[in-house]
Amino acid sequence: MTIKDCCRIALLALVASAAAEWGIAAEPFGYPPTISLDEVRQRVDKAPVQHPRLLADRKTLAGLRQAATADPLSGAVAEAIIREAKSLRNEEPAERRLQGRRLLGVSRQVVGRVLSLATAYHLTGDQRHADRCRQEMLAAARFSDWNPSHFLDVGEMTFALAIGYDWLFDRLSPAERQEIRKAIVEKGVRLPWETRHNGWVRVTNNWGQVCHGGITAGALAVMEDEPELAAKTVHSALHNVTRSMASYAPEGSYPEGPGYWSYGTSYNVILIALLESVFQSDFGLGGVPGFNQTGQYLNLVTGPSGLAFNYADGSASRSGEPAVFWLADRYKRPDWTLSHRELLQASMQRPGAERGGRFLPLLLLWMRPSSESVDIRMPLSWQSRSATPIAVHRSSWTDPQATFVGLKGGSPSASHGQMDIGSFVLDADGVRWAHDLGAEGYHGIESRGMDLWSRDQDSDRWTIFRQSNHGHNTLVIDGQLQKASADARIIDFSDDATEPYTVVDMSALYEGQAKSVVRQIRLFASREVLIEDRLAGLKPGSRIRWGMITKAEPDTLGRPALELREGNARLGLQALSPRQSAWQVIDTATPRQEWDSPNEGTRMVAFEAEAPPGGELRLSVLATPGSATESVRDRLQGNRSASPEKR
Repeated sequence: MTIKDCCRIALLALVASAAAEWGIAAEPFGYPPTISLDEVRQRVDKAPVQHPRLLADRKTLAGLRQAATADPLSGAVAEAIIREAKSLRNEEPAERRLQGRRLLGVSRQVVGRVLSLATAYHLTGDQRHADRCRQEMLAAARFSDWNPSHFLDVGEMTFALAIGYDWLFDRLSPAERQEIRKAIVEKGVRLPWETRHNGWVRVTNNWGQVCHGGITAGALAVMEDEPELAAKTVHSALHNVTRSMASYAPEGSYPEGPGYWSYGTSYNVILIALLESVFQSDFGLGGVPGFNQTGQYLNLVTGPSGLAFNYADGSASRSGEPAVFWLADRYKRPDWTLSHRELLQASMQRPGAERGGRFLPLLLLWMRPSSESVDIRMPLSWQSRSATPIAVHRSSWTDPQATFVGLKGGSPSASHGQMDIGSFVLDADGVRWAHDLGAEGYHGIESRGMDLWSRDQDSDRWTIFRQSNHGHNTLVIDGQLQKASADARIIDFSDDATEPYTVVDMSALYEGQAKSVVRQIRLFASREVLIEDRLAGLKPGSRIRWGMITKAEPDTLGRPALELREGNARLGLQALSPRQSAWQVIDTATPRQEWDSPNEGTRMVAFEAEAPPGGELRLSVLATPGSATESVRDRLQGNRSASPEKR
C-alpha cells in the first residue's frame, strides 16, 4: 500500500467519524457541492415516490402522537397545534390580498395554517383537520398567481402547498391532487426556468435561502410527475444557495441580524432536511464554514433580559426557533436549545399567531427530550469575525442578574444595514437598559414613494429616524450622518474572563468630521461596563453627542452622574470624561418626521461635548448595575487612560 493510499484511507475515516458525530450519513460529497445535473437526475430517478416524503415519512407522521409524549414541552406544543387547528375551522381560507407590493403576509399565513392543520390531522386522525387544510390549499391554488414580482411570496406559498400536498396526499382526490400539483408547478417551481422571475437565484442574502428552500420543496413534492424539473431545481439550489450560506463563515454569525437569521436559517434548515428526507444526503451543504456553529448564534446575541441584540432591520423580541432544535440535534449541542425551551414554554398559552411562528409544528419532528443537566459550552465573550462584525460579552450564562453588552461594527450599506455603527445594547439585573429601536415598517415607507432600499448617502433611507445614527446608541458629530458606504472593523478583542473588551475603529464612518474615532467597550468583574470613545482630528468647536436609548426613568439631570430606574432595578451612568458633562433627555418617542413611527416608552439619555482646540477628545461612561457590590469607578477616575494597552 502506498503512502498516498494510506492518506486516502485516513482521510475517509476522518470524514466518516465527523459525519457520525454530526448525525449524518458518510457521503462522497464535499463542500461546495460539485454534483452534476446528470447525477441529480439519477438520484431523482432512484428516489422513493411514495407520499409522504418531505421532512417526514409515513412512519414518522404516524408516530407524532407518541413522540409528543416524549417530554412535557413536546406535549404542550402538540396541544397548542391542535387548538390552533380547531380554531381555524371557523376561519375563511386566505384571500389574495396584497399589501403594497407584497403578498408575503398571506403566503406566511398559508404556511402556518397548512402546517398546523396537516400536523393536527396526523396527531389526532380527525378528518376535519384534513378537510380544512384541503380547503386552504385549493383556495391558494386558485389565486391568479403568487405574486412572482416579489418572489419571497412565491417561495413561501410553494412550500405551504408542497407540504400539504405531500402530507395529506391520501386525503386528496385525484382531481384535487392535480389542481394543487398544477399550481405548485405553474405558479411556483417552473417560474425561474420559464420567466424573468429568477433574479433571486444567485443572491447572497436571505432571499436565496427562502426561495431555494420553498421552490425545492415544491419540486420534490411533484418529482414523480416532473422529474426533469425536480432535477434542475435541486441542482440549482445546491449550487446557488451556498452564496447565501457563505455568510455563516467563520463563526456562525448572520450579517442581517437575529431577525433575519430566523427567516433565512429556517428555510436553509428546511432545504437540507428536505434533501435528506428524499435523497438521504445533504450533498455537502452541511459543510459550509460556520454552519456547524450557527445554532448558538441566537443565544449569543440574546441577553438575560430575553431580548436580542437586534442590529439591522429586526425586533428584539424572541421566540423558540424550530431550526435551532434541528441544528442542536445535528451537531450534538443540547445547550443551544436552553433559552428556546424556556421561550416556548412561556408562549404555549398565547394565541396562535404569537405562539411560536408558522414553523412551530416542525418542532415535533426536530425536538429531542431535554436532559436535567446540560453542559453549557457557549462562550461568555464572542466576536463574529464576519463581514458584519459584532461582539458580545456577558458575565454569566446562569445568573439572571448577569450583565450583557453587545457592540456592532460593519457598514450601513450592508443588507438591511442601518447607521448603527458603534451602537450597543446593555442588560443588567434582568433589564434591557440600552435599546435598539429596530426596523421601520417597510410598507409605510414604500407607500409614500420613498426609496427605502437605496444605500446612497442622500437616500430616503437615512431620513428615517430608526435608520440613522441619530436614532442609535452611537456618536453624532455636529448633527451629521455616518458615511453610508464606509466600513468599521473590530481592531481588538479580548475574551479574558476577568476583563473582556472589544475595540471598533469607526473612523471611516465619520470621514470629514474627524480623523480618528475609536470606541471601546469593556466588562469588569464588578459587572460594570465602560463605554469609551477616543476622537482625534476634530474641528475645534465641533459638538459631539453621546447618546443611549432607554425605557427606564432617569433621575436628576444636568450632572455627570445619572441613575436610571425600571421597576425595582437601578443602573447608574457616570460620565467620567469630560468630567463636566451634563446629562439631558432627548425625546425619541415622538416621530421626528411624518413617516417615522412612534417609539412609545423610549427616551435617549445623552450629553454633548465640545472639541477642544487640539481636536482630541475622550468620552467615557461607566454603567453600574444597582446590584453591584463594588465599583471600579475610583480606579478609572484615578487613571485617566482606560485603554487596555495602558492598563
